Amino acid sequence: MEIKKRAFPRKEDSMTNPFFGKSVITIDSVSPEDARKVFAQADAMKRMRETEGATNVLLGKVMAALFYEPSSRTLTSFITSMQRLGGGFVPLNNMAVTSVAKGETIHDTARVFSSYADIIVMRHPEKGAVGEFAKFASVPVVNAGDGSGEHPTQALLDSYTIGKHFKSFEGITVGMVGDLLYGRTVHSLSKMLAKLGVKKFVFISPSELRMPKDVCEAVQKSGADMRETENLTEVISSLDVIYMTRVQKERFSDHEKYERLKLAYILTPALMDKAKKTSIVMHPLPRVGEITPDVDTDKRAIYFTEEMRNGMYVRMALIKMILTK
Repeated sequence: MEIKKRAFPRKEDSMTNPFFGKSVITIDSVSPEDARKVFAQADAMKRMRETEGATNVLLGKVMAALFYEPSSRTLTSFITSMQRLGGGFVPLNNMAVTSVAKGETIHDTARVFSSYADIIVMRHPEKGAVGEFAKFASVPVVNAGDGSGEHPTQALLDSYTIGKHFKSFEGITVGMVGDLLYGRTVHSLSKMLAKLGVKKFVFISPSELRMPKDVCEAVQKSGADMRETENLTEVISSLDVIYMTRVQKERFSDHEKYERLKLAYILTPALMDKAKKTSIVMHPLPRVGEITPDVDTDKRAIYFTEEMRNGMYVRMALIKMILTK
C-alpha cells in the first residue's frame, strides 16, 4: 500500500489517534492504518525539523529511557527525538548501576519511574520483559527491544524508509539476511511489512538461525509468498530490499557456534554487482563485518543516511502521538 508523501494526515485520519496514552510493546498491536498515521506524522516531523529545527509541543513532559542492554543508536535516537519535541529525559544506559543491582524487581522499577516520567522507553535482554514491565507501569511504555523478541519502533522506521523508495509495498521482494532466529528487528519488520502489503519475502540464513515459526506463520497468513534459503548469492538479483543483520554474539551460549556463524554472509561490492540497480541495502546496526566498508559508498546503501534519520522522525511522531491527542 502506497505511503502518500504528505506532511500531515488527511482530515479524516487526524480525527483519531490510536496511540494516545497507549503502550507499544509488540508490532502485533499496530494495524496498517495505525502505521500509516505514524508515517504521515513522521512526514510532519521531518518538515518541522527542516524548517524550524525543533518544537516545544512536549514542553514539561519527561521521558525515562531505561536500557538494561547497552545501546547507542536507539537510545540516542529516542533522546534526540524527545529533545526536538521540547521535552525532558532521564537516560539510564546501564541499569546494572541502579537499584536493580540491589535486587529491585522490574515491577517495582516500573512503579518508581512511572512517578517521575510521562513515558518510559525500555530495552531488556529477556524476551517478554518489557511487556511484563508495562503491566506495572502507570504511564505508556515503548519497547526498544526485548531480547530476541521484538523491536516495534525499528519496524516502523524501516517500513517508513522502504515506503519512500517504492511506489507500493505490494510490488517488492524483501530479503532478510543473517541472524533471523534471534534478530528482533527482522521479527517485527517482517510482520509489519506483511500487514502493509508486501507479497514476497526471502529469508536467508544458516539452517541454525532460521526465522521463528510464529513469524513465518504471520507472513504466510497475510497471503505473502515466503521462501527460505541459505544462499544469498543465488537470490540477491531478485531482491528489492536487502536487509542485512549481524549474528548476535550476546544471544549465543556456544562460543564455537557463534564463531562459525558470525560471518556466514558478507555483502561486498562484487556481490552488489549482482543486485538490482533499484535495490536498497538496509541494516539496523551495529555491523560486525557482514557489510564491507566499501559498500558504504554505493548509492543503494542507506543504513547510515536515510535509515538513521528516519528513525528520529518516526520516533518523534510516535512519542508525540502517545503524549498528545
